Amino acid sequence: MTSAQDGEASEQADAEFNAVASWTDDAVRALGPEYAVPAGCRGSGSPAGLQWLGQRLGLAAGRLLLDVGAGVGGPAAFARETFGVDAVLLDPMAGACQAAGAMFGAASVVASAEHLPLRDGSCDVVWCLGVLCSVDDLDAAVNELARVLAPDGRLGLLVYLRTVPHLSDEPAGNHFPTLEELNRVASEAGLSTTSSIELDDLPGAPDRWQQRADEVDRWIEREHGHEPAWRAGHESEQQVGHLIGSGQLAGHLRTLTLA
Repeated sequence: MTSAQDGEASEQADAEFNAVASWTDDAVRALGPEYAVPAGCRGSGSPAGLQWLGQRLGLAAGRLLLDVGAGVGGPAAFARETFGVDAVLLDPMAGACQAAGAMFGAASVVASAEHLPLRDGSCDVVWCLGVLCSVDDLDAAVNELARVLAPDGRLGLLVYLRTVPHLSDEPAGNHFPTLEELNRVASEAGLSTTSSIELDDLPGAPDRWQQRADEVDRWIEREHGHEPAWRAGHESEQQVGHLIGSGQLAGHLRTLTLA
């Protein structure tokens, strides 16, 4: 892909993700607040995955969670409801930050994973969910996560890993790492793995959770299915869904500390 094509893909992604964030907020307003967390967690793992991470990260009342690439804030809201933590959200999309504030009253800052506006060693608990496949520079992002982690801090990751040498159809703007690449960048950033599990080894989302997420999707399609941003997002979701379903991508959960 040329630099011009890269720029065009970036502009399309900005429009797509900002639009979908706003539409998700609209859908939750129309359907009810009980739809917010399931809708806000799309792409960030199942409740079982978030529970697994939260337990191993030691999330509890009185702790502060930094959510890098937080989207509209569903996982952070789940952590607040389940573990009693407070959370600060970072996301590169202004629309996602605005939706997180509207849907969950969350403190949210526009920032990318490659350039975190935080002091060295300032964060006790950090998680980054479904984000590393979308960054421009994987090494820079992981180095930043390690940089802001306190000496005794804990980092949680959900990464969609490529299990084959070449994907049959990689969505524009995504660069899915292999397990070997993830291990390399973590080691070079000075991080040591404390636990890991494949997302498929955990229970899927409860029926009621999935029904609410699906209903939000249907509401957005009814209202915006004619718009280019919806069609682009839908196509990307279908591509990723096919890659996961065919075993070319696998969700991988991991907790790490500084070595």
